Amino acid sequence: MPEQPFPNFPESGLICAVSRRHFNNMSLSYGDTSDSLTSRKEFLEKLGIDYRDLICAKQTHSDNTRYVNKQDRGKGALSYDNAIDDTDAFITDEPNLPLAIFTADCLSVFLYDPKTPAIGLVHAGWKSSSKNIIAKAIQSMREKFGSDPEDLLAAFGPAIRSCCFEVGDDFNDYFPGGLIERGGRHYLDLPAINRKQMLDAGVKEANIFDSGGCTFCKNEEFFSYRKEGDSSGRIMSVIMLTG
Repeated sequence: MPEQPFPNFPESGLICAVSRRHFNNMSLSYGDTSDSLTSRKEFLEKLGIDYRDLICAKQTHSDNTRYVNKQDRGKGALSYDNAIDDTDAFITDEPNLPLAIFTADCLSVFLYDPKTPAIGLVHAGWKSSSKNIIAKAIQSMREKFGSDPEDLLAAFGPAIRSCCFEVGDDFNDYFPGGLIERGGRHYLDLPAINRKQMLDAGVKEANIFDSGGCTFCKNEEFFSYRKEGDSSGRIMSVIMLTG
């Protein structure tokens, strides 16, 4: 099995990973999609995941969380058209169901409840973060699986960071007191926002790992919509229970 990318997650019973730019575009709807299925296949094979089993969403920057099971296997795997509608977070307690989200600056958040066991995967851009999507995903895990937030392990994938994420004054309306000011300009720290929301939801500070990496600064390693515009591809974040 490939090395676990998050040191606070276990080495067995769980697979999770984030692709890099050298694996090429993972999206079937953004950027150059001509080789996306081949790219998915090559990346996921290294993880022991069949790319045809992938569960994907039509991400809309909402706060909608969806419980998925074996009946959802393969939705969005081979075509964007049959991806799960209007969803930005998945949760499941079923093994061998790979969950995926796709990002190019937005934050991916991995959740793992070792006691159930159960997993979650969240697409936390600024719009979803302003709606507190992470707390809603955690609440969904509590309601569906009986997960205690204090037991949850969490990890952040790469995202645009406060070094580069300049925003307008109007963002004070979305994140009161949550902006960073430098040189008369305002910057947003997505990981910090989501970390605070997780702490407020009951997740322990020691259970949260941030992988670091700014998608804008490290554009040679990641895709960045802010830097590349509409031509930008997407990296994949994927998680699966192995039973």
